[in-house]
Amino acid sequence: MLFDNLLVAVYAVLAGLAAVFGLHRAWLLARFRWDESECLQPSAHEQLPRVTVQLPLYNERTVAARVIRAAGELDYPRAKLEIQVLDDSSDETREVVDFEVEELRARGIDAHVVRRAARTGFKAGALAHGLALARGEFVAVFDADFTPRPDFLQQVMGAFADARVDLVQARWEHLNRDASALTRAQAVLLDGHFVITHKVRFERGLFLHFNGTAGVWRKSAIERAGGWQHDTLTEDLDLSYRAQLAGSRLVYAAHVTAPAELPADIAAFKSQQARWARGTVQTARKLLGRILRAPLHWRVKLEAALHFSSHAGHPIVLALVALAPFAVPRAHAVPLGAYGVFLGLCTPAVVLFYERSQRAVGRSLAQRLRDCGLAVALGLGLSFELARAACAGLRGSTGEFVRTPKRGDGSHASYPARALGAPGAELALSAWSCWALVEAARAGAWSTAALLSLYVVGFGWVGALSLAHARRRAAPRGCEPARAPLYSHTP
Repeated sequence: MLFDNLLVAVYAVLAGLAAVFGLHRAWLLARFRWDESECLQPSAHEQLPRVTVQLPLYNERTVAARVIRAAGELDYPRAKLEIQVLDDSSDETREVVDFEVEELRARGIDAHVVRRAARTGFKAGALAHGLALARGEFVAVFDADFTPRPDFLQQVMGAFADARVDLVQARWEHLNRDASALTRAQAVLLDGHFVITHKVRFERGLFLHFNGTAGVWRKSAIERAGGWQHDTLTEDLDLSYRAQLAGSRLVYAAHVTAPAELPADIAAFKSQQARWARGTVQTARKLLGRILRAPLHWRVKLEAALHFSSHAGHPIVLALVALAPFAVPRAHAVPLGAYGVFLGLCTPAVVLFYERSQRAVGRSLAQRLRDCGLAVALGLGLSFELARAACAGLRGSTGEFVRTPKRGDGSHASYPARALGAPGAELALSAWSCWALVEAARAGAWSTAALLSLYVVGFGWVGALSLAHARRRAAPRGCEPARAPLYSHTP
């Protein structure tokens, strides 16, 4: 009896901890307002400052031409625009870059390629190297998979008329949202962050963060905050918090958007999410103590702590799944059930959070019902990989910045995504969750059984996609014909 009570108590505590994150979503949702008429005021043409556009690339043959061409189409006075292609590539991407940059230069655009002898510091090192050479007072950063619209700079630069503003971050849109169930689910997860979380934080005067792309920095603010540093895998998050600790004001432009390509396969998506999770924990180790000791309002400190601890939810989910077959049948020992808090505060809040973000971006009711369920299942299904990444972030080494491969327009051969973890791990967790579901049904805990069904589906979906990816990589490849040069230099 003592063991039963202890087991259920531990389970209830874990469920309560998980519910904290749901309660936070509920708070964000309650304060969210969406007004399409909100916009930044553009600057007068003669008042526009000089801007350096930085395009950090590393082996991006599938998308390099697209982002360089998009940068060349930016509607901004040419005398005040510089384009840096920060190319650390070691493959045929170099050929693409050289050709496209020469095309821009032939049109009278101040564009040039910046290459380093070694890829020291990964993306952060490339940005720092380029910053030292940049002639702009402001620096716009776009990752290789982004295609900024021509009016992007015109829309955001007006915010810098306020000398206190040091960054404007735009919202991400999704070029291939409807390509598959996986991309639709990813889009919902990102929209929750960009449509609701960022907007509420900005409007409530809480700390924001740069998302690594689709933003414009005041160059002096980067230097004042200590510059780009590469001791974490999320150099963007790290710089954002250091800048705000140094007095910078960050602005979120919710209605200025930059389209980007979502990872098309599960291995690429896992790799991206694992890097973000590991880097967030690394940045928390580096900066959370400074933030909590700083003379800031308690609300700012609390939100920063919740942000930095967000990936703690993944180990909690795994622990709940591990204990579920044993604890759920005994949950009657706890008033209202061990899952009462979790069900009441977490699950509905998360679903409504994502549904509201999709309504704001104009998705239909049918699309919202379908895609929000996919997003919740995908989020749960990633728990194993992200828990591993978060734990890795607690260790000393920074790790490798693994580029997320994108497919582009399909005109060039895609890069294979690096598989993470054991392909069958999520399938095993799905089977374990199914056992827990059966135990919950036997105990008559139908609400708990409904929640566990999300675990079964989420782990099963991610596991099946991961296993399929592993099999494709392991399949023997026939002799491939020699690939023709990407560009012909003959007239």
